[in-house]
Amino acid sequence: MPLYEFSPSSITKIPTATYASLGLREREDMQKVLRENIEVISPDTLILAEEFGEWSDSRRRIDLLGLDRDGCIVVIELKRSEDGGHMELQALRYAAMVSTLKFEQAVDVHRKFRESLGLLPDSAETVIREFLDIADGPVAFSNKVRIILASADFSKEITSTVLWLNAQGLDVTCVKMRPHSFQGRVLLDIEQVVPLPEAAAYQVAIREKSLAQEAVATAGRDFTRYRLTTHSGDVIRNLPKRRFIYHVVSEAIKLGVKPEDILRIISWRKTNMFRSAPGRLSGSALMSIAFDRSPSRYFCEDDEVFYINDRTYSVSNQWGTRTEEAVKKILEILPGDHGIFYEYEE
Repeated sequence: MPLYEFSPSSITKIPTATYASLGLREREDMQKVLRENIEVISPDTLILAEEFGEWSDSRRRIDLLGLDRDGCIVVIELKRSEDGGHMELQALRYAAMVSTLKFEQAVDVHRKFRESLGLLPDSAETVIREFLDIADGPVAFSNKVRIILASADFSKEITSTVLWLNAQGLDVTCVKMRPHSFQGRVLLDIEQVVPLPEAAAYQVAIREKSLAQEAVATAGRDFTRYRLTTHSGDVIRNLPKRRFIYHVVSEAIKLGVKPEDILRIISWRKTNMFRSAPGRLSGSALMSIAFDRSPSRYFCEDDEVFYINDRTYSVSNQWGTRTEEAVKKILEILPGDHGIFYEYEE
């Protein structure tokens, strides 16, 4: 769809331009910006690496290598040409090459990527686990690989090929990124053309989940509910794991236990159990100060944060198979006859 400038007296079409005419380069300009704003073409995607080429033929490199929340590796290929060239064939080769990527390899790849950007490389595993909502335990990626093709336009040969590939069970998306020059600025008209957005949700819904993903989901997640009796005698019912441990932490803090005491006994969560900042802050203020990513992974509503010694804390809502172990350790350090205990809900 073309872009138009609207005024009270007219509607004027804004002409399209080419990346070359605007002096925009594929790698140095398009790729760099999309790396930091990948959601415009691939929502809910974590970028694992840029210019990825860890195989014997080092001349072949994936522009951007990503991971989505379903555990699918995402191959993202960019072209500034007007028809997309032969990018679908190139992306298929890349998808085959990364289809066997394991979690440990992805962590190593992301560690190197973070290091190249001047970020903390040791937090690579934590970042990936938080993104996938798997706090601990084994992680198995899907055996499907998604492909995202982004270009100013696509030839009929490419769109026909992609439609056929998707009909065979692959997951390939074509996104047009048409540049426009307008009053000294560059505007991008971004539009998903294959599959059409109206059909995409249906196609995703009927796509089979990978066996590895199902195995991890079965082994690592459950729907156990807990009933917690507090130190004041109140009973909180039907608590899922994340709410269960939140209330236990809350009870501990009410009884004078400090966050550092909790971290001392739950050593495997030292780096990501709490986020905090000085002062008595609202939840939104704490989010803006203490979070560089994924604030949704913490309890950050105003009535969920804790105020301790002129500092505001939020606790993680990401808990896995060691939840009960963590709860038992917290109960062991509570002072006196606290009267706090839990049971399983029927």
